[in-house]
Amino acid sequence: MTDATSSAPAAAGAGPLNKPSRVLLASLIGTTIEFFDFYVYATAAVLIFPHLFFSGEDATTALLASFATFSVAFFARPFGALVFGHFGDRVGRKTTLVAALVTMGASTVIIGLLPTYDSIGIIAPALLALCRFGQGFGLGGEWGGAVLIATENAPEGKKSWYGMFPQLGAPVGLFLSSGLFAVMLGFMSREDMLAWGWRVPFLASTILIVIGLWVRLSLAETPAFQKAIDKEERVKVPFVEVFRAHKMSLFLGTFVALATFVLFYIGTAYLLSYNVGTLKMTLPQALHIQLWGAVVFGIFIPIAGKLADRMTRYTVLAGVTFLIGVFSFALGPLLDPAMGATGVYIFVTIGMALMGITYGIIGAALAAPFPTEVRYTGSSLAFNFAGIVGASFAPFIAKWLQANYGMTYVGYYMLVAAAITFVCILAMGRNKI
Repeated sequence: MTDATSSAPAAAGAGPLNKPSRVLLASLIGTTIEFFDFYVYATAAVLIFPHLFFSGEDATTALLASFATFSVAFFARPFGALVFGHFGDRVGRKTTLVAALVTMGASTVIIGLLPTYDSIGIIAPALLALCRFGQGFGLGGEWGGAVLIATENAPEGKKSWYGMFPQLGAPVGLFLSSGLFAVMLGFMSREDMLAWGWRVPFLASTILIVIGLWVRLSLAETPAFQKAIDKEERVKVPFVEVFRAHKMSLFLGTFVALATFVLFYIGTAYLLSYNVGTLKMTLPQALHIQLWGAVVFGIFIPIAGKLADRMTRYTVLAGVTFLIGVFSFALGPLLDPAMGATGVYIFVTIGMALMGITYGIIGAALAAPFPTEVRYTGSSLAFNFAGIVGASFAPFIAKWLQANYGMTYVGYYMLVAAAITFVCILAMGRNKI
């Protein structure tokens, strides 16, 4: 088995070791910042942007157009994975992670400064889409490096536990972004939020970026990568080597993560629009549900890390994917308008628990098949290709299915994703995951 942490951290000549607390903090805080930025956009894409950047459209068309800009980032992420992965496998994990954080952070801050449609017309959504591309480009390079910072420093027997820390940044970032919007809505009117308040979360990202850079710059290179340098094992063009020698791992890894992405974006971005648009919840009510989902999500990620180290990642990932498929049949009944908020809370609780388990180990699982010299590129590409097929249009598809066929078909969409993922997990096998 080629594992993401197969090189012993304590190997002689592997370079200075990072303290475990510093490693875990650096992997957690970086992804927290990146996902905070990402989810601030996702929340604004539902609540704000349809009104400010797509004026003149009817409500449904404006929301779909906003979701379309939301999807742009997922197509940018593989390009970020290629560029940052190349330097991550050639220059080092630490330097590349700093560059990825700056790229995404700058894109987020610029969004907070953009003029709206009323000021500059069609140029406004074009600039918004460009900044969203920048967010995706940066996150495409961030995720793989954060996972490797954690797993390549992990001791034997704790690979999944260390690997879940960067994954924990997703619920923390979701909680912070939703919480910030919820607090602001509690202190300002909807009119003020649309006039200027929506800019605050994007601009506030500056503070988090400075903190993240300070933590990241304090790290030493990972022992596994330092060992590859010492042995001159680096390849000249990592992505070429991935497509030449590891294309099956790349293909299967992409679809191993498919159900993870579909479940998450149905349970967050799509559900937020459903709660506000179909169930007619107030914005604070809808955000409180999202906050609860983030808490459940965050609780189950560490549980997944512990389970995977005891039972193997393969067993846990196959089991939770099967449960996601079973859960898909409950989506229609639970999100029936007759169930109201009760059904939504039950859906979020179960769905985000399953999400925490699958997401908590997906990072280590995708990194495992690739050797050190192409691991940054290979794992990043697999994760971000999965984002395209599983997440980029998930809110759009779910909204379209709901409007044309009803909620039951949104559940069928999740079922198909779970079935594909389950087959690919079996095809990859326990020795690769």
